[in-house]
Amino acid sequence: MADHQLLAVNDALGALVRHADALRGRIAAEISRRSRSELGSESLAKRNGFRSATALIAASSGGTIGEAARLVTVGEATTPRRTLTGADAPPRHPHVADAVSAGSISTAAASAIITMLDRIALRCDPAETDRVETLLVAQAPGLTFDQLGKVIARAEGYLDPDGLEPKEERLRGERSLQLFQRDGLLHLTAKLDPESAAPVKAAIEAIVTAQFRNESATGPDAASPRDADAPRRTVAQRQADALVLIAQHALGCDASDLPLDGATVIVRISHEELQAGVGVAAIDGIDQPVSVATARRMAAGGGVIPCVLGGAGEILDWGRAKRLFTTAQKLALAERDGGCAMCGLPPGMTKAHHIRWWARDAGPTDLSNGVLLCESCHHRVHDNDWDIRIDGVGVRALVWFIPPPHVDPARTPRLGGRARYAWAA
Repeated sequence: MADHQLLAVNDALGALVRHADALRGRIAAEISRRSRSELGSESLAKRNGFRSATALIAASSGGTIGEAARLVTVGEATTPRRTLTGADAPPRHPHVADAVSAGSISTAAASAIITMLDRIALRCDPAETDRVETLLVAQAPGLTFDQLGKVIARAEGYLDPDGLEPKEERLRGERSLQLFQRDGLLHLTAKLDPESAAPVKAAIEAIVTAQFRNESATGPDAASPRDADAPRRTVAQRQADALVLIAQHALGCDASDLPLDGATVIVRISHEELQAGVGVAAIDGIDQPVSVATARRMAAGGGVIPCVLGGAGEILDWGRAKRLFTTAQKLALAERDGGCAMCGLPPGMTKAHHIRWWARDAGPTDLSNGVLLCESCHHRVHDNDWDIRIDGVGVRALVWFIPPPHVDPARTPRLGGRARYAWAA
């Protein structure tokens, strides 16, 4: 097969799986209905030798009980209902039902949306919940399950901001770090709430990124004897070494051994919400939104610098006067792109690149001609003839990646940057 044929078959199989799972969900819901507990020994599952509907479904598909339960959940929420009077009623989640029936979202995505909406249903306005369901269904196609999870978490924070503090209290209560020795190794298993995780994640990522940049700039031959195996270390090994370096620094090592320049925990919240004490904050690099109280507590632990991007104090468009993007421009690009505009890696793992090249195309060093990309995506864009388009002005502009004809003959633009994963009610 040619590349475009292979991708077309892959897309067709993906659509086929989604349509098949939609039908399986409706069948699973009916099996569950005929196997409900009040039927006792006459339930469909028990008459066929299974203790529950999910066990029957899992056995027939060769899947897990959890997968079967997800099918039942989606089927029950997306199947038309019958009222006590015998009249027909729409599905409990009609927008998810339409998307599942059309094959535009998977049952996994549908289950995640349904689970969140059901969890907060009693505490939220039904009309607003319905609107959020519509927005989530529209945003889900094209996102991986993990990417959709970030959007759903932020949507839940928007719908139920009062539920964030109790959830944070529960998550803080569940934080733990277990250490035990086995086979000559010290094993660490950690669970951290968002507030605790943010500085840990930022510090480790900064050290690992600094190591990669140093090796890229100097080459493996320039590595010190201590780091002679650096090019062969996996990312997981580098992260472990970063944790060791932080611990050594805390025990009194020279601060110069800790490459944390530029590592910053960014708590994102509007000035109005911070003053009013009502709303939702987000920590860059952490999926779980946090309450205003947590944002204030984190701000109290360090300096808070008010920053108005594009204000009179900074020139954000330099034209041809400067080749390299300034710090202020990089901050503005990080605000707009949220990290690598193509794959979503954190800002610390990216560099500012000219969309129209400085030398070849005489591209200016302006925000409208700049984009944050990691090294892999930078090469992917330039080596495979992707185009980048910026719609709008400043940090609220939208970044679009336009695939080459051999990837998509129609060259349909794909949304990138922070807007792709951000939740905007």
